[in-house]
Amino acid sequence: MKKLLIATVIGALSTTMMLAATEAAAQTSTATAKPKKPAPKHRIIKRKANPAKEAKVDSVPEGSEHWSCAEGMAFDLKGDMARDQIVTVHWANKNYNLPRQTTTTGADRFHDAATGLDLVVIPTKAMLFSDKDSSRLADECKTVAMQQGAMAPTQANALNRNAAPAAGASAASGQ
Repeated sequence: MKKLLIATVIGALSTTMMLAATEAAAQTSTATAKPKKPAPKHRIIKRKANPAKEAKVDSVPEGSEHWSCAEGMAFDLKGDMARDQIVTVHWANKNYNLPRQTTTTGADRFHDAATGLDLVVIPTKAMLFSDKDSSRLADECKTVAMQQGAMAPTQANALNRNAAPAAGASAASGQ
């Protein structure tokens, strides 16, 4: 009789547990069977243009000379490198006023510490550098005249041109 009683209790407990498990399964299946809402569409927010944040685009200065560089780069330069203390370089849609820097090499150097733009001109080419990230922005830059064999219009070349006739005249008069 004890065995029968134990079997009955075990049977009742197992039936109760099976019912509880079936109910839990039914609840989870009804929970997952509910239709899901579609994912919300991304809202596109149209904002008014903020002129302060828009990139400033400067026009090419009138009377500037075009310099073509390697890799399709180019800039425009306004000013006389032989005599002006400040030249204007139009690079990347902006105008930069670059003051002359003294050098010991004879190269013309125009550098603006505030913007980091640095223009170095030697007799055969010009190079444009950025101090901000220590990179060369443009190399092998030449004017149309330089591409045809002329020297760069630097201060050193202007002095050499002016000194050449005087040297020739003194040599002629010394004969």
